[in-house]
Amino acid sequence: MSTKSIDLTLEIWRQKDSKSKGDFEKYSLENISTGMSFLEMLDVLNENLTGRGLDPVAFDHDCREGICGMCGAVINGIAHGPEPETTLCQLHMRHFNDGDILVIEPFRSRAFPIHKDLITDRSALDRIIQAGGYVSVNTGGTPDGNAIPIPSATAESAMDAAACIGCGACVASCPNGAAMLFTGAKISQLSLLPQGQPERKERAMAMVTTMDKEGFGNCTNERECEAVCPKRVSIANIARMNREFVKAALLG
Repeated sequence: MSTKSIDLTLEIWRQKDSKSKGDFEKYSLENISTGMSFLEMLDVLNENLTGRGLDPVAFDHDCREGICGMCGAVINGIAHGPEPETTLCQLHMRHFNDGDILVIEPFRSRAFPIHKDLITDRSALDRIIQAGGYVSVNTGGTPDGNAIPIPSATAESAMDAAACIGCGACVASCPNGAAMLFTGAKISQLSLLPQGQPERKERAMAMVTTMDKEGFGNCTNERECEAVCPKRVSIANIARMNREFVKAALLG
């Protein structure tokens, strides 16, 4: 694929720490290759800032392969940017045009306090997982993959839910700051499989209760979460989570 160079204007949220008041700062970049990823473009910006003795822009990243869920920012109002089913690290500059103005800000939610610049604390999602996003099994030799027959459709649904990488884009995009798509996916992937049955009720109660305690909002079926999810996790998982929670509450 041929590449070209474009000039960009970046308006980036800068915030020294969680206690400081942040604001947007404007930067100009020239001759950015359209073959670069979005994070590589930010690397170029930071090299320029560092070379001028200025503080580089802080942003989260790790694998840069769309797997870890670390990266994340809102670009012109869209979490992870304009391309569907794409993480920030997989977004390439060929999707932008020469002269574009890009407004870049962190994932915003009451449950995601800002640490610095584009870095937010998403550990609330980890605490939801800790509350019940696991199965208790006896350790030992690895069982045969076909030892427990599972219908193909059920296995596919569980795998689709397990595709969630916990990036938090769903929370950042929801008008209510809800984490129900994330929580629903984690509950679904285990409730659908035989290994998740023994703790099914306790899991639903614990994870939903923790989600509420962390300050996330409630779902009002806006579907913004599904639209920006880089793994296209379905809101059907929210419906399943609600059913699991109601069953657990009623049946004890």
